[in-house]
Amino acid sequence: MGRDLSLFGGFVVGALDHRYRGEHPVRTLAYLFKEDRLRLAVAVLAFLVKHSPVWILPLITANIVNVVVYQRPLAQLWANTAVLLALLLLNYPLHLLYVRCLHGAIRRVGTDLRSALCRRMQQLSIGYHSRVSAAVLQTKVIRDVESIEQAAQQASDMGLSALTMLAGGLVVIAVQVPAALPVFLLVVPAAALLVMRLRTRLREDNESFRREVESLSARVGEMTTLIPITRAHGLEQDALHRVDGTLTRVLRKGLRLDLLNGSFGALAWILLNALGAAVLAGSALVAYHRLIPITAGDVFMLSTFFATLTSAVTALLSLTPVISKGLASVRSVGEVLQAPDLEHNSGKAAVDSVRGEVEFRDVGFAYGGRGGDGGTDGSAGAAEAPAVDGFTLKVAPGETIALVGPSGAGKSTVLSLVIGYLRPTSGRILLDGRDMEEIDLRSYRRFLSVVPQESILFEGSIRENVTYGLSGVCEERVRQALRDANALEFIDRLPGGLDTVVGERGARLSGGQKQRLAIARALIRDPRVLILDEATSALDARSEALVQEALARLVAGRTVFVVAHRLSTVRGADRIVVMRDGRIEEIGAHAELMRLRGVYAGLQGAQLA
Repeated sequence: MGRDLSLFGGFVVGALDHRYRGEHPVRTLAYLFKEDRLRLAVAVLAFLVKHSPVWILPLITANIVNVVVYQRPLAQLWANTAVLLALLLLNYPLHLLYVRCLHGAIRRVGTDLRSALCRRMQQLSIGYHSRVSAAVLQTKVIRDVESIEQAAQQASDMGLSALTMLAGGLVVIAVQVPAALPVFLLVVPAAALLVMRLRTRLREDNESFRREVESLSARVGEMTTLIPITRAHGLEQDALHRVDGTLTRVLRKGLRLDLLNGSFGALAWILLNALGAAVLAGSALVAYHRLIPITAGDVFMLSTFFATLTSAVTALLSLTPVISKGLASVRSVGEVLQAPDLEHNSGKAAVDSVRGEVEFRDVGFAYGGRGGDGGTDGSAGAAEAPAVDGFTLKVAPGETIALVGPSGAGKSTVLSLVIGYLRPTSGRILLDGRDMEEIDLRSYRRFLSVVPQESILFEGSIRENVTYGLSGVCEERVRQALRDANALEFIDRLPGGLDTVVGERGARLSGGQKQRLAIARALIRDPRVLILDEATSALDARSEALVQEALARLVAGRTVFVVAHRLSTVRGADRIVVMRDGRIEEIGAHAELMRLRGVYAGLQGAQLA
């Protein structure tokens, strides 16, 4: 049945990540296959027996030639034929055993690696994900792991085949014609010289090509995301020009890599076949002049073996670029598994209940300082102006706090601090009197919901989107959440009702409909802390009215943080926090702030104008 992925995924992420730090990727692969050592041993034994006809055939052929040429007993003919047939019949069951053990182990490692990568991506901070393109991460999960699987499979299939032919052939030659063994051994150092000369360059070119493909993946992802904007402004040619530049670099890097691999293969083929011709002519001359006692069958065997051994060495050499690509992919996967920018929750106190009291004590945050979720990047934060500075605020359970101010004032940063995406670089944030640095944020977020500016839906039904992450939710509870979100009226008109598929990112729904589904998703979780990030800014007047009515039901009895540019939407907040340059300028209710005739009143006047 394979390994328990939930356990192994944690094992890989926790115990394996250090294997990428300063380790050669071959050692990393050995560690990955550690649990499959018995399967690999069985696979190798099965392969040795199933593949033996390849190197035994020249010997049997030589024996049969000698029976014919020297009129030896026919019993030798039948005995050699019987041995060959027996080995051939064993090939089928042993091949299936080999595939089951070896390829099964490779597939399991690939699955475990993908699981480990996905788990690591869930643990990495929001700051990390803002720096690294989603398309690049997708490439690592799909393409790089596939390259590792392909390299392992080809190295096993072709490598074992070549090594078996080499070992078996050299043993037979050493027994039958020991004088010819030194000549055959010239093949190995010649091949090793080629590998040594080109290994470093192959690695560098594979690494360079991989990074260009990742860049292309990110560029194409960006292009597809921007297609509506591109089409609306007639910028198709500009978008294509941006992609064409990356395509050209991928083409150049790919051609360079292909030429290197081609020259490598051609040189190996010429050298090895030239040596083969020399051995054939030399063994024929030795037999002709009777310099050493070899038979006609031996000459045939030597010439056949040299072609076989040449093919084996060529196969080994051709594996070099495949293995180099696989090792480069191991390093690429390691870039994620060893990324230090983690949200550290292990060993911290779990949150069993939340009242909703949030207190900021002189909180500061600078993006150039300590990393998003407790990581450190070592950069000098002092050179960059803090996004939030000296932020002090105590929010009572059930209170609605609106954050307003110009762009860049620090409003979204405060929301990220409340969610725990970011950790303060100075000061403390307390949740119900407990320092958020000391709690398991995953358990805290079970009591939190976010309604963003653009609702994020996945390809699935309305029911699946609303109940995402919940199990065993009855239909009536789903319908009630949708009713409270003012969404049931349009859902009941859909042909599939709750089972209607919304399309990728909710493409089949309007902005207002998607936003109401996001509110229903929040309502069904009954959160104690609610984050509303520009929840109505992208909606038309009618949709905004419906969403505002739904939001009024959602915020009741909950601690709410609202960010809005339309000040008309925050008039009902218990307190409005006016921010500028990361600091609090004013705090108060709408009427109170208007009487002050300060920053908030100025913002109101500007919007009304």
